[in-house]
Amino acid sequence: MKVQEFCEIADKELEKFVKQKSNLETSFNRVRPQSLKCGFGIQGICCRLCANGPCRITPDQKRGVCGADAHTIAARNFLRAVAAGAACYLHVVENTAENLKQMAQNSVSFKGKRTLHKLAEILNVPNRDEKELALQISQMVLEDLYKPRWKKMELTKFLSYPARYQKWEELNLLPGGAKSEVFDALVKTSTNLSSDPVDMLMHALRLGIATGLYGLILTNMLNDIIMGEPVIRTAPVGFRVIDPDYINIMPTGHQHSLFWALMEMINQKEAEQLAQSVGAKGFRIIGCTCVGQDFQLRGEHSNSVFCGHAGNNFTSEAVLATGAIDLVVSEFNCTIPGLEPIAEKYMVKMMCLDDVAKKSNAELVQYSPQNAYEIAKKILNEAAESYKLRRTKVQIDIPVDHGFDQSLTGISEDSLREFLGGDYRPLIDLIARGEIKGIAAIVGCSNLTSLGHDVFTVELTKELIKRDILVLSAGCTSGGLENCGFMSKGAEKMAGEKLRKVCEKLNIPPVLNFGPCLAIGRLEMVAAELARTLNIDIPQLPLVLSAPQWLEEQALADGAFGLALGLPLHLSIPPFITGSSLVTEILTEKLSDITGGMLIIDGDVKSSADKLEAIVNERRRQLGI
Repeated sequence: MKVQEFCEIADKELEKFVKQKSNLETSFNRVRPQSLKCGFGIQGICCRLCANGPCRITPDQKRGVCGADAHTIAARNFLRAVAAGAACYLHVVENTAENLKQMAQNSVSFKGKRTLHKLAEILNVPNRDEKELALQISQMVLEDLYKPRWKKMELTKFLSYPARYQKWEELNLLPGGAKSEVFDALVKTSTNLSSDPVDMLMHALRLGIATGLYGLILTNMLNDIIMGEPVIRTAPVGFRVIDPDYINIMPTGHQHSLFWALMEMINQKEAEQLAQSVGAKGFRIIGCTCVGQDFQLRGEHSNSVFCGHAGNNFTSEAVLATGAIDLVVSEFNCTIPGLEPIAEKYMVKMMCLDDVAKKSNAELVQYSPQNAYEIAKKILNEAAESYKLRRTKVQIDIPVDHGFDQSLTGISEDSLREFLGGDYRPLIDLIARGEIKGIAAIVGCSNLTSLGHDVFTVELTKELIKRDILVLSAGCTSGGLENCGFMSKGAEKMAGEKLRKVCEKLNIPPVLNFGPCLAIGRLEMVAAELARTLNIDIPQLPLVLSAPQWLEEQALADGAFGLALGLPLHLSIPPFITGSSLVTEILTEKLSDITGGMLIIDGDVKSSADKLEAIVNERRRQLGI
């Protein structure tokens, strides 16, 4: 057998596990054979929109057949990618709002009533019966999403930091109906339509605002209402959370609210009896990908059901290879196609709750709020049947040394404020005194090309905390960092002297886990509260943003939100724009004079940390601290 080459993996216990599986193909050993990339694709100057193409821009051929130049093609490709990412997030908030609406109509109780009243206050919904509040809020969200593009979404003003809203209004960046904005982005970037790169980049920023306020912030708040608010606690992470004595169900995706009925039914006596009838102790949810991190975030409400978070997106293949997973339930992205052959190899049943994530070997059971209990019952029955059929035929191999027993989680904009004593002034005071130099939000995906799986994320985090910069994480970065120990006791030893002392005094790690990529919206809410307390705009804060190992189009929509907020955004690899000097110049230089944000592209860890620290220091100087 040919010796397999693996990409580097920051999590060395995970690396050891996958290398022991010599007959198992995963993403980790598919990287090297795919290392030769298309130079035109990397630069974003390949166009295949019409039958005259694909056209490629070269020094000798500066225009495609239709006359489109590198600037038009790169801007068009970028806007299309941001539109696709925004569409994904808007799909999630649409489903979540519909779930809340149907639950209210059917008088299903909510766990997060505090958030229900908080959101009602933000949106100026008068106090009334909680069922009526939930109905009106969900309807307001849906109506905004479905507006035509020429009608501005009404909730934007309530959800935005006022100084940012004013800036967006001045720049004509306030989005119309979010789904219409996506629709027209596709129209605009089609054959022989827009050739104005600046207009297309501004459209991308509008999509970023719609993504951030609706797809991120509102989705989090609606999930909090349905599933319960995050509570700060410690919890186990890594493969050690998997108990082979239970029937283990692994959801993959982002749509946490699709599982409310399942969580409820697992706690019932009938579920325990079903599990025992096939020889298991009960049912457990195994956290993996962003939906697992969302479960982890609010795990205080489901301790008896959710056993812990095993790993991020590309870790999911290895989780299946333990042999201890009995059912995969996919409902959105991060359900990588590589799961399918491994599921077949280990006889793992696959189900799909949303046809946007339909897997080739999965049974589609399209979710609807009206049939939530019926679907939950089917999931339990299928999982029990899978356990019965496969457990005597597969080898169970769980690396019990993988992960940590006590990793800090449950951090949100509200739980952090409560931890600080009721407002953010103590954090501001720590920054003002220089005990914390500034804040870096390390967010987003994990890819396998930025030095390896989680490698750039881990090394950049090390550099920043060593420089007394507190790191807040959301997305697959969180899953990677917690499995490498950055959110557990002892991590403070990796921090600089001043930050280490703060961590020891407060009994916190130097990296705070906000959960899934959706929680990037929570980080914006933290930034807004800090700015509000100081009576400044968000771009003035000593706060930087990095999505060091961005992967998907959704990450580009997140990034567009960050740039619209006026934040410096670091990426280790460019978002396929470098073939256009104009697009690159606008995003990396000119944008700072428009929104205050700017794109920083740097593939070197130390150089990236130097640039981010320099921005923090300059913001401190401008604030006089």
